[in-house]
Parts: sequence; structure tokens; C-alpha cells
Amino acid sequence: MANTSAVITLTPSAKARIKKLLSEAPEGTIGVKLSTPKKGCSGLSYSLEYTDKAGALDERIIVDDAVLFIDNASLLYLIDSEMDWIEDDFQAAFQFKNPNATGMCGCGESFTV
Repeated sequence: MANTSAVITLTPSAKARIKKLLSEAPEGTIGVKLSTPKKGCSGLSYSLEYTDKAGALDERIIVDDAVLFIDNASLLYLIDSEMDWIEDDFQAAFQFKNPNATGMCGCGESFTV
């Protein structure tokens, strides 16, 4: 069963990576949580962490038997974004296409809205 979210779209490779991460997660983990803490040159960054609890207002995206939670405080920064998983010879990372970002630092680690 796959849910879509009004907040963010996951590519097939992002869905597969989340499922893989959760298949290897520590005991007690209920999902992966995406948030946008204040950090970096431009002000906000993307953060993904295992979580063993979810906030009542967190967005939930169900990917088969895996769950991606989006922190309630980050929802406005992520509306209409796309989350992808990219692997090549030089990197393996989640990448975000965020139409709300008005700027990004040179290294790509943080963004401004």
C-alpha cells in the first residue's frame, strides 16, 4: 500500500531507499523522520533520522510497510518538493527539488526560503 502526500513526492528510488533503511533500523524504530533544522550557511538543512515516536501533527507517508514522517514544523518549507535517492560513482544521498527554496549554499547542504 502506498500513500501519496500533498506535501512531498517520493521518487521510486527514494521509496526503495527508505524501505531498505527501515529494514536495517535499530529495534523500536517506527519510521524515518524528515525535518528542516536551522543549520548551515543558508539557514535550513534537510535532516533524516530514525525515529521511535511521531508527533501528533507530523505528516505520515506510507511506503509499503515503511513510514516516512515529516516534522510538523517543516511542512511549510517542503510543500510540493520532490525527494530522490541518487547513487553514482561520487556520492549516495537523498536529494531534494524544493520549489520553496529561494537560495542554496554553494556546497548544497543548506537552503533559504
